[in-house]
Amino acid sequence: MKHFFSFFLLFFVLTGYSQENLTYQKPHQNILELAEAPLAPRIRIDGKGEHIVLLYRSRYKTIAELSETELRLGGLRINPVTNIGSRTKYYTDIKLSTKKNGTPKTITGLPKEGRYANFSWSPNQEYMTFTKTVNTGVELWLLDIKDNSAKKISEANLNANMGNPVTWFKNSEALLVKVLPKNRKALINTSEAIPTGPTISVSEAGVKAQNRTYQDLLKNKNDEHNFEQLSQSELYKVTLDGKATLWKETDMYRGISFSPDGNYIMITTINKPFSYLVPYNRFPSKSIVYDAKGDLVKSVLEVPLIEDLPQGFMAERTGKRDFDWRSDKPATLYWAEVLDGGDPANEVPFRDEVFEQDAPFDGKVTSLLKTKDRFSYIIWGNDQTAIAYDTWWNTRNTRTYVFNPSDASQEPKILFDRNYQDLYSDPGSFVSTKNEFSEYVLDLNKKSAYLIGEGYSDAGKSPFVDELNLSTQKTKRLYQSKLTNKVESISSALNAKTGEYIVSIESKNEYPNYYVRNIKKRNSLKPLTQFENPYKSLQNVKKEVISYKRADGLDLSGTLYLPTDYEAGKKYPMLMWAYPREYKDKNSAAQSTLNANDFTYLNYGSPIYWVTRGYVVLDKAAFPIIGEGDNQPNDTFREQLVANAKAAIDAVDSLGYIDRNRVAVGGHSYGAFMTANLLSHSNLFAAGIARSGAYNRTLTPFGFQSEERNYWEAPEVYNNMSPFMHADKMKTPLLLIHGEADNNSGTYPLQSERYFNALKGLGAPVRLVMLPRESHSYYAKESVLHMLWEEDQWLEKYVKNKIETETVD
Repeated sequence: MKHFFSFFLLFFVLTGYSQENLTYQKPHQNILELAEAPLAPRIRIDGKGEHIVLLYRSRYKTIAELSETELRLGGLRINPVTNIGSRTKYYTDIKLSTKKNGTPKTITGLPKEGRYANFSWSPNQEYMTFTKTVNTGVELWLLDIKDNSAKKISEANLNANMGNPVTWFKNSEALLVKVLPKNRKALINTSEAIPTGPTISVSEAGVKAQNRTYQDLLKNKNDEHNFEQLSQSELYKVTLDGKATLWKETDMYRGISFSPDGNYIMITTINKPFSYLVPYNRFPSKSIVYDAKGDLVKSVLEVPLIEDLPQGFMAERTGKRDFDWRSDKPATLYWAEVLDGGDPANEVPFRDEVFEQDAPFDGKVTSLLKTKDRFSYIIWGNDQTAIAYDTWWNTRNTRTYVFNPSDASQEPKILFDRNYQDLYSDPGSFVSTKNEFSEYVLDLNKKSAYLIGEGYSDAGKSPFVDELNLSTQKTKRLYQSKLTNKVESISSALNAKTGEYIVSIESKNEYPNYYVRNIKKRNSLKPLTQFENPYKSLQNVKKEVISYKRADGLDLSGTLYLPTDYEAGKKYPMLMWAYPREYKDKNSAAQSTLNANDFTYLNYGSPIYWVTRGYVVLDKAAFPIIGEGDNQPNDTFREQLVANAKAAIDAVDSLGYIDRNRVAVGGHSYGAFMTANLLSHSNLFAAGIARSGAYNRTLTPFGFQSEERNYWEAPEVYNNMSPFMHADKMKTPLLLIHGEADNNSGTYPLQSERYFNALKGLGAPVRLVMLPRESHSYYAKESVLHMLWEEDQWLEKYVKNKIETETVD
């Protein structure tokens, strides 16, 4: 327990750190040009592949946008002025194109620039709704696909605080809309409110509530009041011409879903008591079915507050869960119930059972099937055929069943029983098609179904389409990509029976573009988009996937980029970027999905920028952490980290590209945790960059990442893995970057602040950059450009221009 108490000692005695008064900076011009490159639009394609909605967006928000009023309540981040999620990513423009004419067209009636979000096709796909955020709130807009026009159909009175506030009626003639209540009470300014007493939480003897370290939780009665007011809505029925009629009175509406035939609506509301331990999706709730007029049919589900689940990732609450509509039936609800008490530690032949009940939900409840592991989901086909999935995290196993929904006496057949991390054996995903209810169901050709797969193997990626006979379980390959200098991905089927699919094709220099491919015809590609490469300065960069072995013989890989000014024979500094992943078997851990022909895309946190600054970059270096059998991956976490890193450096060094004494390592989140551990327990690196990480695992005592055990069950694992506990060993320059408003479980800003204090107190070379208003990922342009500047300055000082003091080995 020595390390555990050392933490508390350091917590109180370490002195504060000196600050630099620095405004936002911009990185070197080579990096800046890439960071400011425009983004290609995202697209939404209708089910027939005829109409394409193009959504244009800015790469970043501004720091001014992030500085707008924000309340953090129950796991939500809300702008109480506009009543929409404060971190919502907006699109700024919308255009339309068609399969026949790929030229994007300006939409009549649409403002030149807006803050658009929450896009939703109508069931008949003739319309699309979206929201527009203005200074005073959120408006509802309607896009007419055929007329290429848009119009506003509500005032700025929508409540989008809990997501999309709009649900289409099944006839595509009206919408059910969450609107701000007219009688909403004033919010409490918690920074000015005078307390009326202490906040008290209670734990009953013997009742265990081993929850992750969630953030943005409710903290007091004032928070409870504000959460209730901001989550309350009235439901209005709004026609396409904007006529609004009150449909349901004020309540905390969380979920709304129509039955496939449109005659029933299941509405889920949040109830009290609220919790200070878990986010709002684990607050009590009630699900009630109404008819299309809003009249009560039946209350079908009441869920209590969920604070005290059994231990383990596969733990579940008792009672009905995963309520949903059968997509192949007019109005049938189905759900799952645990058979093991919800406790993964209980050994039972079947973990879950799935039931159904027809409308009006007061008749017979029918058992459909039992699953050996935890029920996941169902793809409905027809009265005789459906596909079900289960999963079990501890073994990384998943099963795929085919069963007869009309005859529970027929034993379900197991189609696939496999390790879901074994990507090379992935049979693919079943193709679906729309039925008469405009719902997606299994696309069946008599007794056969279709599968679209990625086709990963040691040879690379070769996506495929298979036809699977569900009776004989025999598979026929209908198509497999044979591209060698490009990469194809099969997005969806337009018509599996006629062989029409939407695919995207890319290369390292060609931005992914979409096509219609008929797999039954040669040379059948028909282009849908023509996006240009925004990163022209990188198109001549040498890029390759390298394969190498760890000391124990495990196969590893990474994507290697050479500098834009590369000269043969010259030794360059290297930046290695990675993220550790846990596995239960070596076979899955050794597999690679990297492809040198993938388009070279730069997101805000990419290390690839530094090829323009004279660095070799090894991106997505494999860092598997394996624990086979009864052994858990984290039992040897540190040893495997160092072995992975050494193997990567040895591999690139053997190619003659780098000076191994000038290698930096970096990562984000769990990759930051990896970086700090590598610098603490190896002498391989000249410097490190750690963004938004967690460094003291005693602050996440009930599990983290893929660790199920709590601190008191495995204190040596928590302590050994925590860089904070080994701060005295850290002598390598480390740049710590963290968002001041990080809301990711476990990576709260205190992690970086306390780790910095420990390192500074022990004399380590370290710099801490706290980005105002930023969360776990960084959104503001000012923040991202400054982050890139900090990283560039750090690498230039401690890696490229490193002062030689000793040899790194």
